[in-house]
Amino acid sequence: MTTASPLPAPPPEDSWGVLDHLPGNPLMWVLILSELLVFGCFFAGFSAARAWHAAQFAADQGHLDRLSGGINTMILLTSGFAAAAATRAVAQGRRRACRLWLLAAGLLGLAFLAVKASEYAAALAQGFTMDSSPFFTLFYLMTGFHALHVVLGLVLLAVAAWKTSTDTVETMTAFWHMVDLIWVLLYPIVYLIR
Repeated sequence: MTTASPLPAPPPEDSWGVLDHLPGNPLMWVLILSELLVFGCFFAGFSAARAWHAAQFAADQGHLDRLSGGINTMILLTSGFAAAAATRAVAQGRRRACRLWLLAAGLLGLAFLAVKASEYAAALAQGFTMDSSPFFTLFYLMTGFHALHVVLGLVLLAVAAWKTSTDTVETMTAFWHMVDLIWVLLYPIVYLIR
C-alpha cells in the first residue's frame, strides 16, 4: 500500500515568492521593475527615432556636452558606491557610519542635479528647446524624467537616514541603485552612440 506524500504547506499570506529573496521591501522591487520597463520603452523609442532620423540625430547629438554627461556618470557611480557602503554599515550595526554614507550619496545626487541644470542652461542658451527637433524632445523628456527620479531618490535617501533600519536602508538604496543603472544606460544611448 502506497501512502500519498503530504501536500506542501501554502506560502504565508504575505509571501511575494521570488521577490522575498531580494533585499528590502518587495513592493520597492515591483516599483523598480515597472520603472525599468518605462525607461526601456523610452530607450526603444529613442533608438527607433534615431534610426528614422539618423542624420538629424547625429547633428543634434553633436551639440551635447559629453564631458558633463561623463562627469555625471562618475558622480552617480560614486554615489551608488556610497549607498552600498551605507547598506553594509547598517548591516554591521554602524548607524552613524550608515548615515554619513547616505549623506555622501545624497550630496553627490545634488551635484548630479547641479551639473544637469548647468547642461540644460547651456543647451537652452544655444536655442535648443524641447521643440527644436525630435532629438531634443526626447533628450529633455528622458533626462528630465531621470532627474525627477534622482529627486525622488534623494527623498528616499533622507528617509533612510532618518529611519536607519536595515530594511529601510536596503529598500531606499535599491531605488537609488536603479537610478544609477538607468543613467549608466541612458548616457551612452543619448550622448555617445551614433
